[in-house]
Amino acid sequence: QVQLVESGGGLVQPGGSLRLSCAASGIIFSIGAAGWYRQAPGKQRELVAIIVGGGITEYANSVKGRFTISRDSAKNTVYLQMNSLKPEDTAVYYCNLRVGSAEYWGQGTQVTVSS
Repeated sequence: QVQLVESGGGLVQPGGSLRLSCAASGIIFSIGAAGWYRQAPGKQRELVAIIVGGGITEYANSVKGRFTISRDSAKNTVYLQMNSLKPEDTAVYYCNLRVGSAEYWGQGTQVTVSS
């Protein structure tokens, strides 16, 4: 059974940092495309960052230069380092893994950026 478990969300002031983690069980991250998505209230879920098997990364324009996605194969964990956070980054952040036609989601972790 595949399971993705996110952690690391919370409340942070504007300009602050958080690191989200997504630990996988039942599957290996490096065989697919792992990504972070987010969904703010009243908005559609959007892609934030993605990392593919070769380590190539892509980011949404809104987070380029501020967020970094990385993968630790030994821990089978994907991270999202978020710096210079803004109030508009407030959302539920979801971990995602795509392997062929299969797709898996974590339960989500809340990130709130507010003073």
